[in-house]
Amino acid sequence: MHLRQLSVVDFRSYPSAELPLKPGVTTLIGLNGQGKTNLIEAAGYLATLGSHRVASDTPLVRAGTQQAVIRGVVVRDGHETLIELEINTGRANGRNRARLNRSPAARPRDVLGTLRTVLFAPEDLGLVKGDPSERRRFLDELLVTRQPRWAGVRSDYDKVLKQRNALLKSAAPVLRRGVRRPHRSSTPLSTEPMDKGVDKSVDPNDGTVNALHTLDVWNSQLAMVGAQLLYARLRLMRDLGPYLSEAYDEVSAATSDARISYKSSLREEMAAAIAAGAVPEMQALHDEILASLEAVRVNEIDRGISLVGPHRDDVVLSLGQLPAKGYASHGESWSFALGLRLAAYQLLRHDLGDDPILILDDVFAELDSGRRDRLAALVADCEQVLITAAFPGDVPSVLSDSGTTYRVTLGEVVRAD
Repeated sequence: MHLRQLSVVDFRSYPSAELPLKPGVTTLIGLNGQGKTNLIEAAGYLATLGSHRVASDTPLVRAGTQQAVIRGVVVRDGHETLIELEINTGRANGRNRARLNRSPAARPRDVLGTLRTVLFAPEDLGLVKGDPSERRRFLDELLVTRQPRWAGVRSDYDKVLKQRNALLKSAAPVLRRGVRRPHRSSTPLSTEPMDKGVDKSVDPNDGTVNALHTLDVWNSQLAMVGAQLLYARLRLMRDLGPYLSEAYDEVSAATSDARISYKSSLREEMAAAIAAGAVPEMQALHDEILASLEAVRVNEIDRGISLVGPHRDDVVLSLGQLPAKGYASHGESWSFALGLRLAAYQLLRHDLGDDPILILDDVFAELDSGRRDRLAALVADCEQVLITAAFPGDVPSVLSDSGTTYRVTLGEVVRAD
């Protein structure tokens, strides 16, 4: 798989730009602020419908305009597919739209899977040192890249979570009247069936019963969709683990037992089994989510937020017996972040039978000479690699000498002879 052509209109700093591409290595050279990263960001957006730099689409549309367009011609097994994405921020243009071979797609996410990329950037250090949300995002994006149908499950989960949180927040006073609170010295609600947590003395006419029923409905929805997402994450981590260990050793030139495990928000017994590598069946996860939600019902109503589910989980990265976060050196953290992306690349390569596009955004300047050379050797045989760098010397010659180089200056892209 490779991109043959990438073009943008009113994307970031570009009124328009065309970038011819071919298999092998393509390097974009330009100082910071010249627009080189904008181009590979556009390539990544074609594959994921998201940016690795910002959470919303608004910054992607050039100032003073209300719509950006990204087009890419994808070549796979000798067949070409044209992807066109419209990113709309103005009310007149409506929502984002997508086309495949000029035919409108029902939803933008219907184009997912046409192009697959793995992108590594300096921001990926946050996978090791950052918040749990960074690591959850890594898992979920890889999950969708591997099997695009999970995009719908992620979307459904986000919608259910939003509605449930809204209920917990808006109906908190009513819900508090309907939940019998344990004495401080008593056993938490986690050991009680759902109906035993309801105060039978409440007046059913004050809306409490309806509010509790509505909460139970959202609990069922959260458990159903959450179990699917959690099951998919656990299977993905099981498959990713061996690739991570190998990739870390290759990048770092050391054997440090790099491992990945899952920290669940479910009750202690199930969470411990998952942390040890178990992948429970989906029905078991569904039932456990329901039980865990009941266990924290009082706390959730007090705080007005959902405390159980995939949105509260974390991915634990370890070197030997110690967590990488807080213990790994700067070099080890870089190796771990690189190892995660390279492991994702190898997993996708194995699954798909061909290579996703590897994108390295300003990576080589951040690495010491040893890691730089080892990374170059590891990616030299990839079908297509897109690299950005501030200076030509940042890119190892084994890559730059065998590929095509463009210079990017103030949004102008010119091939370097």
